[in-house]
Amino acid sequence: MSSYDDRWSTPDTGGRHPLSVGPLVMGIALVGLVAVWALVKGDVVTGDAIRFLLPLPWVLAGAGGLAASVLAARRRSRPAAQAGRDTDLDDLL
Repeated sequence: MSSYDDRWSTPDTGGRHPLSVGPLVMGIALVGLVAVWALVKGDVVTGDAIRFLLPLPWVLAGAGGLAASVLAARRRSRPAAQAGRDTDLDDLL
């Protein structure tokens, strides 16, 4: 088992907190569902418009999770690519 400090002390994050995509997606979905519920309870949305509004939180949560995954993958691969370029330039000089 690792201690609390061992889990969060990764040198490649650049001082940023690691992103957990699962809680981010579920948080977006929860906020979206509450917003849809509030719109329906407040009689802002009625009738056939409700069926188009209900899948919106899931689509937004999926888009947020996809964007977070892509950005996290880019951030992880960037230092490795820059390190590779630095060594190539050192070899040329």
